[in-house]
Amino acid sequence: AHRRVRQAEMDWQYAMDRWGANEPVGFPNTAYYLPVIYAILGIKIEKLGDMEQVLKRAKSLLPPLVKERCHLPYLGPALDAGMATIFSAEIIEAINYLKEPDFYTKQEEPNDKTIWLGAADDVILRRRGIEFVDGTAPGFAAVLGAAPTNEIAVKIADELRKYNLYVFMMSVEEEVPPAEPVGGEVSLEPPLPPGHDISKVLVTPGKRFAEQLVEAGVQLGWKTRLVPFGPEITATCFALGFAARVAMSFGGIEPGDYRKILIYNKDRVFAFGLPLSPVPIAWFGTSLACVNFGFPIISAHWITEVLPTGVCTYEHVVSNVPYDKIVAKAIEVRGLRVSVAEVPVPVTYGPAFEGERVRGEDIYLECGGGRTPMVEWVTTKQMDEVEDGKIEVIGPEITDVPAGSRLPLAITVEVAGRAMEEDYEPILERQIHRFINYAQGVMHIGARDIAWLRISKSAVDKGFRLKHIGALLHAKLHQDFGRIFDKLQVRLYTEEDKVKEIINRAKAVYRTRDARIEGMTDEGVDTFYSCTLCQSFAPSHVCMISPERTGLCGSYNWMDCKAAYEINPNGPNQPVKKGECLDARYGQWKGVNEFVFKASRQKIDHYNFYSIINDPMTTCGCCECIAVVLPLCNGVMTVNREYTGMTPCGMRFTKLAETIGGGISTPGFVGHSKYSICQRKFLIGDGGIKRMVWMPKML
Repeated sequence: AHRRVRQAEMDWQYAMDRWGANEPVGFPNTAYYLPVIYAILGIKIEKLGDMEQVLKRAKSLLPPLVKERCHLPYLGPALDAGMATIFSAEIIEAINYLKEPDFYTKQEEPNDKTIWLGAADDVILRRRGIEFVDGTAPGFAAVLGAAPTNEIAVKIADELRKYNLYVFMMSVEEEVPPAEPVGGEVSLEPPLPPGHDISKVLVTPGKRFAEQLVEAGVQLGWKTRLVPFGPEITATCFALGFAARVAMSFGGIEPGDYRKILIYNKDRVFAFGLPLSPVPIAWFGTSLACVNFGFPIISAHWITEVLPTGVCTYEHVVSNVPYDKIVAKAIEVRGLRVSVAEVPVPVTYGPAFEGERVRGEDIYLECGGGRTPMVEWVTTKQMDEVEDGKIEVIGPEITDVPAGSRLPLAITVEVAGRAMEEDYEPILERQIHRFINYAQGVMHIGARDIAWLRISKSAVDKGFRLKHIGALLHAKLHQDFGRIFDKLQVRLYTEEDKVKEIINRAKAVYRTRDARIEGMTDEGVDTFYSCTLCQSFAPSHVCMISPERTGLCGSYNWMDCKAAYEINPNGPNQPVKKGECLDARYGQWKGVNEFVFKASRQKIDHYNFYSIINDPMTTCGCCECIAVVLPLCNGVMTVNREYTGMTPCGMRFTKLAETIGGGISTPGFVGHSKYSICQRKFLIGDGGIKRMVWMPKML
């Protein structure tokens, strides 16, 4: 910790001499400044000069240097050293952005220039952070160092993703003595068990975990949940900063309320540190920073163990865990309760593989994508017409064609059940894309009759066949949607004449569905649906979804909410009787107002569906777009989250979201989905889409 604080101080002094105290600093495209410092201390670091107070605070946290080996009676001084270390690391990385602005790639996936992604921006935080709230991703593993071989590295990464965990990867520089004494004599040698050589502990291997995965041909990036933050130990601040922002953004905790920030992470973000290389001195302080967050350390090599419980749920530091057992031990020590879907396929299966791509020479079989006809169709049958679990492949199987082949494909899912309705068919059909993508080595894009499937040679080598698509759809649809049907069978056709016949039948159904949904109006139903999923970070926000106003996150429309309520009657999507119409122009109903008043904890007593000026709907931080009135031209602009530039209203998206995203009704501003722009009722009370004067070209 003393070394790291001294390094930060030297880097800061260098930066002050070169750029001056007024030089802006921070991580790209975030409203959270330097997130760990902002979350724990409540200090907004905007310029180089602002860092001085943090360096002083870090120095005050440093425990006294000790000359002899001794056991402290409690963890307090060690934990203080951990926080001093991570504050310093964040300052060092912020200055690194000044020194080398292009060192980290500015996208979600690595590119040819670098594999290091650096700090996650707020677009990624919103897109990925919600997964830590809704349980899609229970937490992350912060991997330090490297495994003995590339094969072991790949096995550990796959096992972590099987539990739906993100894998955040950092490494370290070799141990370097401080540039000058930092005061007092200190022994760098920790108490070692007999037979251990301190020289092997102080030096780390040259290879890094992320580099091992790249060499093994594994795709890195946020989409595959394998996130290479940075090449040095200081990059750990990006992982803890992400956790801190989750607590502030989705937990609604105020910056500076460090106790609640740390407890939130202990209870809600199931993360842990995973040192895979021999543990050098440089890692000790950083590891203790993780312990402050309730994240235990499980090491493959020796490190001083801290076994009593207290700050972490169970043990704090556990060492000498074999590589083939380290993931299971980490899950146990962290107290993580996860349910891994037991899907009967011969490849690793889980959401972590959803962003995987199959390209070039690795393709064994390709279907659809304009190369061959392909269609996916869910249809309802009578109970006696469906044999649950029946999987048929009608036509050639993968084993009947050589590598690099193309086949036509029709995937028909036939369901039957007492609670099954035709309205649920598109809901189930939409899941085909997600569930197929969960299989490692299988890529799926699109839906309906424009789907595209690729299966890799490695998946085929492991035994994956077309019949396994039917098996995984049967398992996952039953697991997630079994409430609305009783039986399900899957047929996969690979004969072109049969595929074309099914495409014609499916297209007729698609047209009927689209006409039914597009033909629906807010006046044509007496029930809307609520969504309160985001109340964990916007307590007064109540999203109300109607046929002509999709949810502002873009994830739910009226049909989706109807199905979601049928599946989970106690969930966040509840039916709301509209009641008496109080204002037809702006869209206000008595029943909706009553529900909103109750669900917002008496904070909001009414709002309008179709207006941006007169009491617009509340907005949370998950909105896809934000519309803003531009008084000088009497028009309206809108901006989507992915656009990071300045807008005509003088604020970027992050500032707009910070201003109105807490669940309040803000005249002149309103959050909405991208699709809403094309809906008939979009801001119709104020003139509708004809009032729109500006939006980013990408939108």
